[in-house]
Order: sequence, then structure tokens, then C-alpha cells
Amino acid sequence: MSKGIYVATIEPNSGKSVIVLGLMRMLLGKTAKVGYFRPIIEDLEVGEMDNHINTVVSHFEIDINYKNTFAFTRNEVLDLYNQGKSGKVIDEIIKKYKYLESRFDFVLVEGTDFSHENSSLELDINILISKNLSLPVIIVSQGDKKDLKSIVDSVQLAHDTFKGEVDVLSLVTNKVDVDQISILKEKLQKRINTDTDTNITVIPKIKSLASPTIKEIVKNLNGNVLFGKDMVNNQAENFSVGAMQLRNYLTHLKENALVITPGDRADIILGALQAHISKNYPKISGIVLTGGLIPEESILKLIEGLSSVVPIISVKSGTFSVTNTIGKIKSKIYADNIEKIEMSIATFEKHVDTDKLSNDLITFQSDIFTPRMFQYNLLQRALNNKKHIVLPEGDDERVLRAAARLIDAQVVELTLIGDEDLIKERLITLDIALDTNKINIVSPTKSPYFDDYVNTLYELRKHKNVNLEMARDMISDVSYFGTMMIYKGHADGMVSGAVHTTQHTLRPALQFIKTKPDVNIVSSVFFMCLEDRISVFGDCAINPNPNAEQLAEIAISSAETAKNFGIEPKVAMLSYSSGASGKGADVEKVREATEIVKKLSPSLKIEGPIQYDAAVDMRIGKSKLPDSEVAGSASVLIFPDLNTGNNTYKAVQRETGALAIGPVLQGLNKPVNDLSRGCTADDIYSTVIITAIQAQDL
Repeated sequence: MSKGIYVATIEPNSGKSVIVLGLMRMLLGKTAKVGYFRPIIEDLEVGEMDNHINTVVSHFEIDINYKNTFAFTRNEVLDLYNQGKSGKVIDEIIKKYKYLESRFDFVLVEGTDFSHENSSLELDINILISKNLSLPVIIVSQGDKKDLKSIVDSVQLAHDTFKGEVDVLSLVTNKVDVDQISILKEKLQKRINTDTDTNITVIPKIKSLASPTIKEIVKNLNGNVLFGKDMVNNQAENFSVGAMQLRNYLTHLKENALVITPGDRADIILGALQAHISKNYPKISGIVLTGGLIPEESILKLIEGLSSVVPIISVKSGTFSVTNTIGKIKSKIYADNIEKIEMSIATFEKHVDTDKLSNDLITFQSDIFTPRMFQYNLLQRALNNKKHIVLPEGDDERVLRAAARLIDAQVVELTLIGDEDLIKERLITLDIALDTNKINIVSPTKSPYFDDYVNTLYELRKHKNVNLEMARDMISDVSYFGTMMIYKGHADGMVSGAVHTTQHTLRPALQFIKTKPDVNIVSSVFFMCLEDRISVFGDCAINPNPNAEQLAEIAISSAETAKNFGIEPKVAMLSYSSGASGKGADVEKVREATEIVKKLSPSLKIEGPIQYDAAVDMRIGKSKLPDSEVAGSASVLIFPDLNTGNNTYKAVQRETGALAIGPVLQGLNKPVNDLSRGCTADDIYSTVIITAIQAQDL
């Protein structure tokens, strides 16, 4: 079951609040604790509260701190985007949402309002947020003053735009003329639901919801309420200007009309108030006095003595300007307008199939798992049980930049191996803000553990003709020293290879960290962070040409690694042939390895031999292997040799822009991970976090 829903719109004034309020009532009928989140809110004055948030939180009495209900203001997002820091926006939104997800049974997320220009950017941001939160989406549009074709075209465009990235649970078209509802719904069903079962809802225009209240009119006109402050939630469903003689103006009054008249027209003011209490005329919602004119004292005294007085407000602008401004007001729902809130909820419940919608929510499962969500989950796991990681290449710029981020995130304890003075000098030269008081800096030969490490290595390797002098030289090397720290329990894991070769990094680990019981070879995987999923590629870094038994072991180890990092393992044993069609030694090796895995791990979902396209594309997979549990949805892809694997991961990385985290080594008793010498600071940052998580499982 999804733990959240994302309500998005494609245009301003869509009536999204009606859907949010109705959804909140529906959800509270299904579960006890429902949270509310707006990732991006409008810019506010200091001390001002977002109206949407205030309305929902106060009406439904949600136990939530206001600061936790949103992540950014609109201008903050634009500033970060302009600085090229869009990733920071998504990371913070994920963090805020996940906090609410941990506190509530369900979280209702409301997207932006499209109240500004640059709607294409706003649309992209809403899709990006819903995708990275792995939430199904309800898309809200409006049909006011549009022909049927325009409505259908815009709804289909919105559906297709979102559907390419996220799961669209429901489409709601709001503010539709009553006589067009059934026709529009039929057209949308035919246009949209050709190959899906998306909920389609059409809601009519509700005049009372569209009408501004006196409170909104006062705010827009910067007016002053003279009378009737307790009735400012009255809705002005019509308005008219009182400029003619009273006897003629009275014939133009309509129900809940707003009277607009200059402040010196006592006849219109008193006549309108008398009409309001008369059985023979419609009730009015209020009176606006224009031109900054206030009635004379005797008239004010007369009004004060009336038993029923509607709101009367004074504004400085002229009648023409005031009339134009009122006509442009787009009414909103706010916290103390209970009547509109209840009307919104009633409208939702009348026109939305809540049983189907709630059932779809309960049964919804998202297959989307974005790189940002994966990295967030990694960070949270590492934070739960902080580990100590050693970085032997302590004076490398990339290592230092990654170390600064890691310390800032407080995710691990770090030891840098290298000359302390040189490292501090490098930090100053490179302008890297790393507080050296928060890390350990160790030079091997100056370490108080140096002699102990030398003796330990001598005892471990003397059967290989290593003497004390040789051991002393070896421990002076940063890779041996860092690996010995792990062996002795002075660190939990090591990440190296930014400068050194794979052989230089791994040799000490293979010599005395050694492999886990029942593991014969050390292998590697890359976490390939594609746009909407994480795939595990193995082995792309260590074993040049594994035989069938080794390939089977790599597959089992890779599946276990995937599972440990929250990825359901569906293993594809890759080859140039799918199923039983291919012949040749290379295909037979993969086929034999697949059978070995099935015997050793009978519960593991595995398919092989299978081609790459059949493994990852559902359409191709089902055409070639229709009965396979793996074809089309493989999450762990095992390559037959290093040549194929290394080239494929690099091709995917370069052509798709995917983040490749790794190589992550598997099979060792304690985690040691190798870096590519072309790695970035981001690669090191991610690999350190993964190493820390590996250390938690030991």
C-alpha cells in the first residue's frame, strides 16, 4: 500500500483545494493519523502562514508543527535552480516527507498552485517531486470557460505527461458546466481509458465556492470594515453598482449581491439595508463604499441602531476601479470559512467515487525507485548506526571534498591516512571547509599502533616467508595500514582506489581480511541509478572470465547485496541468447551457472540465459520468455565476463547519465571497497556510505 498521495494541477485556479479537503476527510475515515505536506509554498511576508496549510491543519486538527508541513518557498526553489542546485531541492523534500511518513499512517501531499509564469518549469518540478516520493498522482484541471475539445485535449496532455514518469491514479476536471458533465466524462473515458483504468471525475461549477467572501474583498481592496465584522465570511455571489436612483436600483438587486456605491449615497446605503430585511427583496451580502467617503454621523448612528447589519466596508478607490478589482478576485478557501470547507467536502463526496479511489490507494504499489530516494535511504541507514571508515588516500582533493560532505552530514566517523600538515595545507589551498578536529588524521609510521600492526602482519604472513622488516615496509604502505585498522577493529571499513590500482587496494584484504565462509571469490557490483529504478550490475570490475561455478557464486552474492540494500532481487544471467534457442560454449556456461544457482538458492527468482533487452524491457521480455518471473523486470544483471560487464556499465552510465555507485565489493569478511581512478567526490561520498552500511551487517 502507498503511504501517500500527490495532488497536482496543470493550471491556476483549478479548484485543487476542493480535492485536498475531500481527500483529507476520506482518508481520516480510513486511518487514524493522516499528515499533510506542501513541498513548495508561495512566498510569504514575515510571520505569515501559508493559507492552504493553515486551512487543512486547523480544520482537521492535525498534530503537526507548521515548519514540518513544507520544504521551500517558491523563490527559494528558483534561487537554488539558478545556482544549479536542483538536487538539493529534491533531497530536502524527500527528507521532510520521510519524516512525516514515519509519524503518520498516511501523508497527503499537495503540489504547487501554478499562480506564476513559467508553468513548464512548475509542471516539471511537480512531476519530479511525485516521482522521487514514489507517490501516485491525482491530477486536477478545470473546465471553466473552455469548450469540450480544449478540456479533453488538456486533460489528455496532462495525463500523458505525468503517466510517462509516475502512476496517475485519478483525473479530476473541476468547474464544468452542469449540462456538459455527462458528455465530457464520456469523451474523457474514450480518450484516456483505452489501456488503463484511471479514475475519471467531473465536478460541476459550484457558484458558492467560486464567489469571493467579504473578507477576501476587504483584503484585495485594502478596505476598512465599518460594520458587520462578524459576518465577513458572507459570500458575494453577485455585485452591482448603485449609481441610479434608489427606486430603480432596487429592481437590480440579486440574492447575496454585493452593493457598490459611493460613500455619500446615503439613499442607496439605507435602501439596500432595508431591502435586506424585507421579505420582498433578496438578501445582500455586503456594501462597499467607494471614493474614501464615509456617511455623515447621523447616517452612521442610524445604521448602528439597526437590528441586522451586513458588512459595510470603506475603500479609497473609485467606483469603476473597485468594480474591476472585485470582478477579478479568485476566491480561496481559508481556515475560518467553515461553510466553504464543508461545501468543498460535500462536493467531493457527491461527485468522486470514494470507494474505488480508496481501494485503489490501498492496493497501489509503486515500481518507481529513483536515485534520490535510494541515496536518501542509504543515508538514513548509515545514520542509524554510525561506523568508522578509513580513507587511505587522505591528501587527494576528491577524497577531501567527500570527507567534508560526510562530516557535515554526520553520517560516519572518518580516518584520513596521510601527513597531517600536508592535509591541512591542502584544505586551505583548495578552500575545503573540513574541520580537522572532527576527523582522525594518521600517518602510518607515526601511529602508536604501528609496531603492533607490524607484529600482527608478521604473525599472519610469516608462513608466506614475510619477515619483520618486510612487515614493517608493508605496514608503512597506506593500503596495508588501512586494512590492518579494519582487521584490528580500529575501523569498520575502508574505501580506496582514487589514486591506487585495484590490485593495490585489494591485495591486503585478500591476504588477511579474507573471504566469508562458503565464499570462494571476491566479486563486485555497481548500483546503476537509472531515472526510475536502481539496477545491480555484476561483476564489472574484478573477475575477468569466471567459470560457471564462479558465475553462479557472483549471482548469489549480487542478489544478497541487492536485498541488503532494499532492492528485490530478480536475477538475469545475461548472454547473447534468450532461453533455449542459443548454442555455444559461452551460452552453455551461463545456462550451467543458472542451474547451479537454482540448486543452491531455490527461492531466488532467476532467469538465464537471457539477453539484456529481454531482461529489462517488459514488452520484449514477455515476447521472448512469456512465463518468466524475471524477464522485463530484472533488477540484478549478471554479465558473463568482465569485458562485457565493464563496457556495458560504462556505456549505460555515459549514454543515460545514470549515476554508477561502485564498484562495491562482496564476499570479504569486512568491507573494503575499490574506487575507479576516474571517480568523483560524489562517487567517494556514496561509496563510503555503502561501506558503512555493509559494516552494519557484520
